[in-house]
Amino acid sequence: MQTIFTKAMARNVFLGGAGFFLIAYLALSYDTWQQIPKRDHANLITPAVAEGKYLVDTNDCMGCHTINGEGAYYAPELDVSYKTYGPAFIRAWMMSQPTGAPGRRQMPNFHFTQDQLTDVIAYLQWVGNINTNGWPPNKQG
Repeated sequence: MQTIFTKAMARNVFLGGAGFFLIAYLALSYDTWQQIPKRDHANLITPAVAEGKYLVDTNDCMGCHTINGEGAYYAPELDVSYKTYGPAFIRAWMMSQPTGAPGRRQMPNFHFTQDQLTDVIAYLQWVGNINTNGWPPNKQG
């Protein structure tokens, strides 16, 4: 049996497939757009959280740490640090750096004020409450 695949048939297959995937893309994009407000807790962003994010960004914390899987894998993930260690430990840890322990990676001391540390901790608390739908699957602090 011989089948002839004409240019018109090829065009129709292409346009049909492109149309199908365009509709699927738009539907999934719309669903994502609807889900984001339920997951990001933007209503909980306070001035302290915004200042904490600014400090984390300007001091390049993600050059060593990760937040929700983004950043470097040199140091612990920051999005689980608030729940894992708590605010008192984070404050003490950041104030005591570098520890000078031989053979260990050293975090620099950024010489944050107490208010700046409070802001960074508020940001870490906010980041830790983002609903990432279980991603990444193996979070370690």
